[in-house]
Parts: sequence; C-alpha cells; structure tokens
Amino acid sequence: MSASSLVRASALALILAGGLAGSAPAQNAATAHPSVWPKAHSPATITDARTEAFITKLMSQMSVEDKVAQTIQADGASITPEELAKYRLGSVLVGGNSAPDGNDRATPQRWVEWIRAFRAAALEKRGGHQEIPIMFGVDAVHGHNNVVGATIFPHNVGLGAARDPDLIRRIGEATAQEMVATGADWTFGPTVAVPRDERWGRAYEGYAEDPEVVKAYSGPMTLGLQGPLIAGKPLGADHVAGSAKHFLADGGTTGGKDQGDAQISEADLVRLHAAGYPPAIDAGILSVMVSFSSWNGVKHTGNRSLLTDVLKGRLGFEGFVVGDWNAHGQVEGCTNTNCAQAYLAGMDMIMAPDSWKGLYDNTLAQVKAGQIPMARIDDAVRRILRVKVKAGLFEDKRPHEGKYDLLGSPAHRAVAREAVRKSLVLLKNDGVLPLKSSARVLVAGDGADDIGKAAGGWTLTWQGTGNKNSDFPNGQSIYAGIAEAVKAGGGSAELSTSGDFKARPDVAIVVFGENPYAEFQGDIATVEYQPGDKSDLALLKKLKGAGIPVVSVFLSGRPLWTNPEINASDAFVAAWLPGSEGGGVADVLIGDAAGKPRHDFRGKLSFSWPKRADQEPLNVGDKNYDPQFAYGYGLSYAKPGKVAVLSEDAGVASTAAVNVDRYFAAGRAPPPWALNASGAVSLKTIDAGAQENARQATWSGEGAGSLTIAGPPVDLSRQTTGDMAVTIRYRVDASPEKPVSLGLACGESCGATVDVTSTLSGVKRGEWRTAKIKLSCFKAKGADMTHVSSPFALSTAGRMTLSFTEIKLASNEGDAFCPPD
Repeated sequence: MSASSLVRASALALILAGGLAGSAPAQNAATAHPSVWPKAHSPATITDARTEAFITKLMSQMSVEDKVAQTIQADGASITPEELAKYRLGSVLVGGNSAPDGNDRATPQRWVEWIRAFRAAALEKRGGHQEIPIMFGVDAVHGHNNVVGATIFPHNVGLGAARDPDLIRRIGEATAQEMVATGADWTFGPTVAVPRDERWGRAYEGYAEDPEVVKAYSGPMTLGLQGPLIAGKPLGADHVAGSAKHFLADGGTTGGKDQGDAQISEADLVRLHAAGYPPAIDAGILSVMVSFSSWNGVKHTGNRSLLTDVLKGRLGFEGFVVGDWNAHGQVEGCTNTNCAQAYLAGMDMIMAPDSWKGLYDNTLAQVKAGQIPMARIDDAVRRILRVKVKAGLFEDKRPHEGKYDLLGSPAHRAVAREAVRKSLVLLKNDGVLPLKSSARVLVAGDGADDIGKAAGGWTLTWQGTGNKNSDFPNGQSIYAGIAEAVKAGGGSAELSTSGDFKARPDVAIVVFGENPYAEFQGDIATVEYQPGDKSDLALLKKLKGAGIPVVSVFLSGRPLWTNPEINASDAFVAAWLPGSEGGGVADVLIGDAAGKPRHDFRGKLSFSWPKRADQEPLNVGDKNYDPQFAYGYGLSYAKPGKVAVLSEDAGVASTAAVNVDRYFAAGRAPPPWALNASGAVSLKTIDAGAQENARQATWSGEGAGSLTIAGPPVDLSRQTTGDMAVTIRYRVDASPEKPVSLGLACGESCGATVDVTSTLSGVKRGEWRTAKIKLSCFKAKGADMTHVSSPFALSTAGRMTLSFTEIKLASNEGDAFCPPD
C-alpha cells in the first residue's frame, strides 16, 4: 500500500470508529493520535553500531555544559568565532539578512574564510571541554541563493508545474555542489509544505496545493541534496545535509496567515500536510525543521504529541529536530531566552539566532535543576552527533571547498534553464505563439531585464529586494535570452520598460508581475493582482491599442486574479519565479525563423488559478470547486485551446484589500492610506523622473506642521519582529531650521517619535537619498505595533522643504537604523 493510501485508510478507519472529527475540532484539540499517521516504509540508515558506539564514548567525555551547547544554534551575525570558541554551540546559521561582515554581496572566497573561522573556533583546544565540529546551515531553497554567482533555480511553485521528480533530484545535486564549494554543509530544505491558501506569503515555497506532487518530490530532492545513505559511511563530499520543513501544516493556516493557526481536523492534518515527510524519511533526511505555526491553537514547537509521538515515534525519524527563527519564544509560557517546554516537547536543536546566550544560560540552569531531564538532553545530543557523523563533519574532508567554478557552472545553468522551460504554463494563446525568431520584437515591462525580480524572495537577501543584474554575473535576464534567440534567427529585440518604441515591432513581449517578497511580507488580503493600481494592465492596453500583438509573461509566486490582464493579452504565460536563467523563457516562446517551435510548453498548473479575487482558499477537490483554470491545466503547441473573454468582476472591491506596506508611490497614497498636510506645511505635485510621481512639502516656519500618512489600524507586529523599516526616498530642497521628528501613531495617546534632524540636515541639497528607520525604534519607545493607524508622520516647527517619491515598509538589509535621541 502506498504511503498516501495508508494515510487515507488509517484516517478513515479512525473516523468510522469515532476517533476523529471530520470538521475542524475545538481550538484545544491539538493532541495527535499516532496510530492514524503513516509509517515510513523503509527508512534509509542513519544509525549503525559503530557510529552509536563512537557517540556513546564521545558523550561520556562531554560535560553538561558541552551537551546543552550542542542543542543551540546562533546566527552568524550575532555570534563571533571567539564567542563560539567559549560557548561551543552546536551550529551556526546564516539568516536571510546575514552574511560575512554583513555584506550580502560578499565574495565566495570571503564566505569560505568566514565559515572556516567558525569551524576552527569550534575545534579550538580548551581544557575541560570536548571539541565537536559545528554544522553550518543556510537557506539554500532555490539553489545556493545566498551567494553572488550561484545558480538560481526556479522557486518551488514553478517546479511543481514541471511534474518531473528526476529534475528535482538534479537540482538538489547542483545546489549541494555549489554549497560545498563555499563551505556550507547543511541546507534548510526541502520544503514539503502543501500551501492551501495562496494569500500566504510563502506559497511559492511549496510545490503544489495537492499532496501527491509534494510526496513525489520530497524523496528525490532529499536524495539530490544528501545522496543515497550508506550504512557506516558519511555523505559524499559533494553532498550536504538536508532538512524537511516546516513540520507541520505551515501551508494550512487559516486565512493563509504566516505563522498562523491550522484550524483543521487530525484527519486533514495527516491527509493534506504529512505526505512529504515519509518519503523524505525513507530517503534518509537528516533533520526536520519545525514550523512557527500552530495546530488548533498549540504551537508546533511545544507540541510533544506531534514531535515525539508522531515524528520520532510513528514516522521513525532518527535524525534531529531543529526549530525556526526564535519560534520557541512563541510557545505558551516561553520567551526567546527561556523555553524548557520546547525541549520537553522533543526539540533537539533550538534556533536562537540573537537570543542564544540567554537561552544557553537558562537551559543549563534548567538541566542542572532537573526541570529538563538529562535523559532528554542526552537524546537530543545523540541525535545531533549522529547527524554530524553522517554528514562527515568529524572527518572534515572537503575536497570541493574553494572550487568556485562550481558556482553558476555551465552544467548547473543548463539544469536551471531546463527547469525554466518545463515550469512555464501557457494559459492562453490566440495563435501568436511561437514567435518567429526573424521577427522584430519589443520587450517591455519592469520584469523584462530584471533578474532580481525573476528570482523573487530568498535571493541574496531575505526579501530578495535591492538586487541588480550585476549581482548575478552568471545569470541571464528574460530580455537577454529573448534578444539572443531572435538575433540568432535574423530578428531584432528592443528593450523598453515603458512600452515606447523606436521602430514599430511585429509583437510585444511584456514581462511583469509581483515584486520580490518573503514570508509575512508577502501575505495579502485577496489574490487580485495590483488592486487599485493597474499600471501593468494600462501598459498591455496601450500596446494592444496600437494594434501590436501582446504576449504576457507573468512573474509571480502564486496564481493571482489577472482576468483583465489575460483579456488584454493575445498570449499569457505563467512563468512563476524562474530565477537566473531567463533564456529558458525564450527557448519556448521563440521558435525558429519559420516559426516552428524549438521547445513546447510542458508545465501544468499545480495550483488552481482563481476566477475571482475573493476565491481563496481554492483547491482541487474542494466542494463547489470553480477555478478560472483548473489544477492540471496547461495549453501547449501540440494541444492548443481557445480561451474566451474572461469576466473582469473581481468579486471584491480593490479597496477591501488592506495594504499594510505601501504608503506613497506613483504620486499618490494607495488605498486605504491617505496623505495629509496639516498646520504650517503645504504640498504640491512635482515630476521626479516621471510625470507627477512625486510631492514636495514646504514648511513655512510659521508654526508647527505635519505631513502624515493615515488609515485604518493595521497590525505591524510581525513586520517589527522581522526587522522591517519605514523607508522614504527623499530630496532635501531646503534644510531644516528646527528639530524634525518622525512619528508613528497607534490611536489616541498612543505612539512614538524619533528625531530625524541629523538625517535631514547636512545632506547635499537636490540629491535623492533613501532613509530607513526601523519599526523597532518606535516599539522601543512604547508604540503598540499591533494597532498602527499612522505609520508615518513628519513634523517640524521650522522652515524646511522636502520632496519625496516613495514611502513604504522595506526589509532591513543592513542599512536601517534607529536615530539617536
């Protein structure tokens, strides 16, 4: 019987016996019944007698301090090699915005030097302590995406459309090879989430809404990263340890809320969200990462029935269980520096990026006091050491380290380009595709020549923002791939983001879509594309109005309601987030000189495409399932199809989509925000590189004046925890004469201000600059970040003139700050 069949049969048996409710149970019903969960078929061997004997001897020489230290992981930005030498923690990781010397663009050589410094510190001889190698972990979730020059593969949302498990294995192999070249030995992947609501900002990290695709991919990706496990032997030198994540149902939270609560029955928890774990365990996955999220009100990090009884018991997992970024601090009764509950639940290694020192001190005291049994710590340490032995860390043979030519190698780029071709889904084609390579092609849209936009989040930085094409020296933009293809066939390609052209084209390819985001920053209220701001639709209509055939290439981390954009296109291609090999798009869109296809479309939707913006959650098998394009849909040249004019009724008002992060753009405050000037300040519209895209505020000095963004209260607590910042692109036209404050309000008599006088004074007049003020600055001064009614209020009583083009929340990529008091 297959694992999925076993899940269904076991769950059905218990339902018939009255042991499970078919609908979501009460909030406190979060105790798992292991008997209804699947068993791994034949788990690959992690343990063997020789290894266990080695670990037993090693542990007999370890002090309680050594053992507790092994269970804690720190972020490289929050610990130094000298501190590691003193505390002997078990692992160091690189968070989304961490990098050597705080430099997201550090060279591969610097990565190796940095990691080697930590490695040497862990093994530094010191009396009274056992030297144990560290594991160095990274989020290599679509290639070795932290490092400049690495191959950036399509995100999982696109790979799911490819329906190709062997391709997944080869991507895992290539990722591992590029990781070992820079010294990393552990990746936090594969992601085996089953996203059930595309409003979730991490939906693109999942392969499909259907667990069968996830089940088919988790084993091959594990084998690609780690290689087949052989009893008594470590991983091959060109492989790394993996981590299946995020256990469990992170894709099933109510409303698609990041770090939210999956309010579902145990039957659905098993049926929908557990499918990826048995194949990964069968393939020998060495670690499992636990989700921030909850099941029926109980945080997974503190749920013993899931971690110990199910994962380590019923599923037979022999590796170690690791937490997510300070997730233990969200367990009831815990803080970031104190959480015995997580250990008692079955956590083996706690990810305490910036809280590691306090956690170490408190955990050590709790173990010595018996609050955490020594047997529980010994079990955790044994599991960690077991993985370190299997990963080959005690042998420390690294023949591929420093082989930088592995990064972005031709072989790896070829795999990535193949993945792009296979992941493209053709939603509409009114006979315009494939294009003749002899054609005159206009390539338009802000995604056309932007590899960073095509790569999406988790690319060099956490949110994937701020990247330039020069950050991808081995990559190729979609425009560059198209230009190369048409040049080879005697045609030509003109790049114009705005859609203007010098010579009338035969056809326009417009590349547009979502800007990069990660985790909570990508959470949305509805799945409407560009609610209240249809600038890309206007570009399509502009070209169509000129009588030019339009091919839309849509970049997104999820299906979005794009009916107006599809109607305005002669062909519409869902390209997802294809990464650094834009030439893969041209391989399918551009035929030969006669228009014969060079490659056909193969991608099939692994997420249902919505008919309305208010349709989430929308999943195959749902009652009253009514998508615009069904799960599994995808046209091709061999099997074309006709798409009629689609309804442009979104089903929801655009203003209903609460925008929590954009406050001023394109010359206006987008809904639901309003820009107000009060007191001795006046506003006028100006041009700053585009028509009427900026405002100029002038304080007269005849009393106090405030420039304010205000709207309905929003919860920015998650953004504050994520170290986001209020960002303004500005130009000082007349320097301030008196102190200037930036405030954040959270209702009457609630708020905080910071002094930004020094930020605005002494700068070159007339020069455009960007300032980022951390949200945490306001929280530290008492602001309630769960109820922010005004995220921006600039005030002064003196004369000052300031122009601005953009006000928004942005990720802190090392350039955000708190102004001095």
